[in-house]
Amino acid sequence: MLFCNEARYENQDFPALVHVYKLKYAMTTTILSPHFSTPDQLIDSLQMKGYVVVSPSVVSELLQCELAELERIKPDWDCLPIDHYLKDGGRYRRRRHSCFVVEGEEVKQTPHRAHWQPLEYNALHGGMKRMFEPISPATCNQLVWSKLLQAIGNICSKIKGKQPWFVEAHQFRIDTTDGIGRPTPEGAHRDGVDFVAILLVGRVNVKGGESRIFEATSSNGLRFTLTKPWTLLLLDDERIVHETTPIQPLAEGGHRDTLVLTYRANGFQE
Repeated sequence: MLFCNEARYENQDFPALVHVYKLKYAMTTTILSPHFSTPDQLIDSLQMKGYVVVSPSVVSELLQCELAELERIKPDWDCLPIDHYLKDGGRYRRRRHSCFVVEGEEVKQTPHRAHWQPLEYNALHGGMKRMFEPISPATCNQLVWSKLLQAIGNICSKIKGKQPWFVEAHQFRIDTTDGIGRPTPEGAHRDGVDFVAILLVGRVNVKGGESRIFEATSSNGLRFTLTKPWTLLLLDDERIVHETTPIQPLAEGGHRDTLVLTYRANGFQE
């Protein structure tokens, strides 16, 4: 479904962003399913459209593992620390962050470092070093973790050539303890990398959380909701702007968990 990109807020101040979110998205209840690409369509679709959505079964095929292996890292989302850097003072986001270098079949974790983005890509939280707690060794040491980073790295290399990929991994839990949770408080944005991989880990007792992607050079976009755990949305960050709409609770304990992996050539953002 194409629609006019009315949600590019990266150059607006935060109060205006919140106001527009409340007006436009608070009552969103329609769930639109994405179009899933098959393994043989994946590379062509990513090259042609700048994005691809992959079903959990295809993710399992790409990793050459059962989905049960991915489920072994899922409990880690239950113990994420609160993100204390939110400029709206919110308590709705919990996260961990670690960095890796992926080259072919080799995955190396780097010394722990702060997450940094320029204001050009994150007008709300850019320009500041944010030091989050690292991802648990119990997760990073799982074989499936390396398989996941390798598999996506291989896709990136098929698009832009074989090379080391500098990967930042972000575990997110957006909860509804205070009534509303904002997966992307900065609004529609790019990350300043080559590729962005967004995996849905789970969503429990929430409405909203709609993925919206836009062509960076036009006002056209798509909207859909990721509902099945381990669905993968892979974006060419140079061509696609993205955001996720706020979530609201359907019952106590409502939350949405994701794993975001960014792949960048030639080093991490400094």
